Amino acid sequence: MMANGFYKRLLPSPPAIDFVSDNGKTQTELTYCGLASLSMVLNALAIDPGRKWKGPWRWFDESMLNSCVPLEKVKANGISFENLASIARCAGAEVEPFRASHSTIDDFRKYITKCSTSDESHVITSYHRAALKQTGAEHYSPIGGYHVGKDMVLILDVARFKYPPHWVPLTLLWEGMNYIVESTGQTRGFLLISKPRSDGTRQHA
Repeated sequence: MMANGFYKRLLPSPPAIDFVSDNGKTQTELTYCGLASLSMVLNALAIDPGRKWKGPWRWFDESMLNSCVPLEKVKANGISFENLASIARCAGAEVEPFRASHSTIDDFRKYITKCSTSDESHVITSYHRAALKQTGAEHYSPIGGYHVGKDMVLILDVARFKYPPHWVPLTLLWEGMNYIVESTGQTRGFLLISKPRSDGTRQHA
């Protein structure tokens, strides 16, 4: 017998937009996962873009991240690990890139753990979806959290038209970052994106 009470409510949409709906997606173009990830992180770090987005609002949007690579080129081919790091620096963030082949899973776990409890730094991962048994190939997404007990990370998948945010074993994500990029012969990896310090010195997560 069904208990009395209420189970959720139908979200009035519009005016609200369901987080998991087609209109609630973060990535506006199929190849913009890197730019969408970076926009999310820059806004989370409260870095001022210094120019208007819409109306009076200064806010990072992927369409504004065209300082190093033309958006049409990104739309056609996606964006490389190095170019994404360069764009992040141009936008005012501190960036430390880590190729999986030049790092360790323990290093990755250390940064994920510290970033999950800090507002000063965030991690963007570059991985291959095959390791997670997902359709598609190379992808970028920010990490939104870490479960110490289960050793799982929360991927804030920016391609929300395809997959919602989801938890995965950290070891599987690390495996996905060790896939080789065919065009460069190098592994994927992760970017540590940090808020610049007001005194000009570097900070470490």
